[in-house]
Amino acid sequence: MEDHLYQILGRHRAEPLPERKPSWLKVKAPGGENYLRIKGMMRELGLHTVCEEAHCPNIGECWDHGTATFMILGDVCTRNCAYCAVSHGRPPSLDLAEPEKVASAVAAMSLRHAVITSVDRDDLPDFGSHHFHEVIRLIHEKVPGCSVEVLVPDFQGKQDAIEHVLDARPEIYNHNTETVPRLYKKARPGGRYERVMNIFRIAKAYAPDILTKTGIILGMSETIEEVIEVMKDLRSVDVDILTLGQYLKPSESHIALDRYYTPDEFRHLYEVGMSLGFRHVESGPLVRSSYHAWEQVQAAGVSS
Repeated sequence: MEDHLYQILGRHRAEPLPERKPSWLKVKAPGGENYLRIKGMMRELGLHTVCEEAHCPNIGECWDHGTATFMILGDVCTRNCAYCAVSHGRPPSLDLAEPEKVASAVAAMSLRHAVITSVDRDDLPDFGSHHFHEVIRLIHEKVPGCSVEVLVPDFQGKQDAIEHVLDARPEIYNHNTETVPRLYKKARPGGRYERVMNIFRIAKAYAPDILTKTGIILGMSETIEEVIEVMKDLRSVDVDILTLGQYLKPSESHIALDRYYTPDEFRHLYEVGMSLGFRHVESGPLVRSSYHAWEQVQAAGVSS
């Protein structure tokens, strides 16, 4: 019994993790017609998606519905977060044609809502903020009526970089909180919890009409009480949309999976979030930042 006893800030889990994932985490293998079409388009244009790079479990569902999250600034990150499957190291040179390629792909897919994210680029003087600006500008120019959501890195908290992205008028400005303050040093060594809060202060002060959004992944040894405290912190800086999803360990070299949250626990956190005043909360085992992004946009009342 003692070999399988875990204590996390007063919460004990007396059972080891199951050998197989719970039934609520099982998904259909990708391979539909739209999936193959989008995969071919990405290869043809030399584009990356976070769906592939981060091993997202929803790739089959999303691509079959004709949606994808574009990952710009290359596919190699300058940071090495302990939960993330994206490659890290020295990034390749910047593809200056990438904003045009992304906008062309959005037009070809006839998207109503485009989601753009990136790796961290601490090697660039502006951390990649101008690249984001150009992608947003060109999508709005080429695909009128398509709303744009950006999931940005922290730009090391630099106000001018944050504001430059906001100058392009994305409909949603998203930066993920990822985890609770206690786990930052272990899980997200390049990030700072207070920096995240300040990013949202800057964003709301500069562009109060642009919706802000963030996500938390669960299962890395945080407690529900800690998660709720983070949710309160996020509301204190006026974050509008929150996503909550299950951490799935990408490999043996990544941070340990502590436990699987049940659908009932996700439902409870949804109810807490809505009671705190978020415009919309997407909470469930398979939820990722851009999962059902179009539905999130509608629920939050975004207009492009």
